[in-house]
Amino acid sequence: MADYQTVRAAAGARAAQIDEGLRAHMNKVYGTMSVGLLVTAGVAWAVGTSDALLSIFRDPVTLAPNILGWIAMFLPLIMVFAFGAMINRLSAAGAQLFFYTFAAAMGLSISWIFAAFTGISIAQTFLVTSIAFAGLSLYGYTTKRDISGWGAFLIMGVIGLIVASIVNIFLGSPAIHFAISVLGVLIFAGLTAYDTQRIKVEYIQHAQAMDEEWLGKSAIMGALSLYLDFINMFMFLLQFLGNRE
Repeated sequence: MADYQTVRAAAGARAAQIDEGLRAHMNKVYGTMSVGLLVTAGVAWAVGTSDALLSIFRDPVTLAPNILGWIAMFLPLIMVFAFGAMINRLSAAGAQLFFYTFAAAMGLSISWIFAAFTGISIAQTFLVTSIAFAGLSLYGYTTKRDISGWGAFLIMGVIGLIVASIVNIFLGSPAIHFAISVLGVLIFAGLTAYDTQRIKVEYIQHAQAMDEEWLGKSAIMGALSLYLDFINMFMFLLQFLGNRE
């Protein structure tokens, strides 16, 4: 991991500019992520609280997805892989538009929670997630400990969660569902701290080059990473804290 003080010392007179640039970069990351969450919340609420709209994707009584519902469920996952493959060909503005489109698709895929859980429990879970996310992200930003070694284990954990979740769609095992929820909270809590430090380190490593195009797209990619950490932590916590309608 690049040492922040080493980069600042090497930069000499530009150290203050690097400090200011890092603050601006992180502000853009968090700002873009926050707008994405607002887009997701707006789409999810609009669809989830409308019987007519929700019935397009799910059975209004059982909430079981139909064909369009399955497409809506897997669309965000497909878009994430597409985003990673296309990022080098997109401009910073194009990457930002893609991110907000992805946020809307995510809102559509989780809109069912407004029909399954009470509004108060959703709001309470969102508040708990926000507090936990803020603390974990602050730790990742301020810690002097190199936690880059967490990455490989956490990514393997995410892959395991995806596979287990797909398998349990067909098995419907409550025990597996509970285990997935517990592990999901822990894994995405770790990823929140890990991704925050990674975003900071990547900026530091590129600080002296000041590649504006890279910085713009890097902020969007950083926002996407933290957005996914937040959304997944929220959804897993909702399994514990949410009250069913």
